[in-house]
Amino acid sequence: MSNTRVHTSSASILSDFKEITKMRLAISVVFSSVAGYFLGADNIDFVVVTLLAIGGYLMVGASNAYNQIIEKNLDALMDRTKNRPLPAGRMTNTVAFTIASIFTVLGLVVLYVINPKTAMFGAISIFLYVSIYTPLKTKTPLSVFVGAFPGAIPFMLGWVAATGKFSIEPGTLFMIQFFWQFPHFWAIGWWLFDDYKKGGFFMLPTGKRDRGTAIQVILYTCWTILVSLIPVFGVTGKLYLTPVSGVIILVLGLGMLYYAIRLFKEKTAEAAKKLMFASVSYITLLQIVYVLDKFIRQWI
Repeated sequence: MSNTRVHTSSASILSDFKEITKMRLAISVVFSSVAGYFLGADNIDFVVVTLLAIGGYLMVGASNAYNQIIEKNLDALMDRTKNRPLPAGRMTNTVAFTIASIFTVLGLVVLYVINPKTAMFGAISIFLYVSIYTPLKTKTPLSVFVGAFPGAIPFMLGWVAATGKFSIEPGTLFMIQFFWQFPHFWAIGWWLFDDYKKGGFFMLPTGKRDRGTAIQVILYTCWTILVSLIPVFGVTGKLYLTPVSGVIILVLGLGMLYYAIRLFKEKTAEAAKKLMFASVSYITLLQIVYVLDKFIRQWI
């Protein structure tokens, strides 16, 4: 009996830890950072890759923990978040704050070991997410614009970790993920509109699931596709994409645009959910195509 309770308790603690740091989101951010590193590195240093992955996870985990401390009472009002560790009472604010603080310090130290600029951008990311984006979510739809800045840093961060420099190449990677944030989060905001409303969150540009929001989703999807294709034209320094890979990116983008148009036509939560999944697939596959394109060119 006691062994069973210990096992259950350990599993519960691990589950709460994963929830407070949003492990799946953190892993996706680490994936973006590592992809950016592969694009920027002349020679792969797996020690740096490991440090980037650890530091990236720590920074994202800290941001998410701080976020859940601030939004504890609002999370308790929404169905999808009311069972999180803090609103459910399984974890105290003190424990969550301790985790967030330790993660922040360790994350910055690990990223600083890579190079100072990587640590600087990591610090900027956590500051923008926690101190500006999180408070604005209940005040204005412009919170998505603000949140797009820290959200776009990971892809660029990998390049900075590889080179120690910020230039047109990481700037382009930043722009790709920056514009992508809008259709992605507006899709989530539309899909979970009723739940967000309970917590008083303003996620959609017009504040409503209407034609205006749907049109903006389409426009920003188009911007995302166009920015993603800029490296094909050889104007982004060492960041280059072959025409063949450009066609693949275009096809992926048109797939995402298809679901954006479906949202415009149907204006349903289900259509928004499909767009959200399409957007996640787009950015993930885009990063894979970018990395494969670079290494295939090197091998050939």
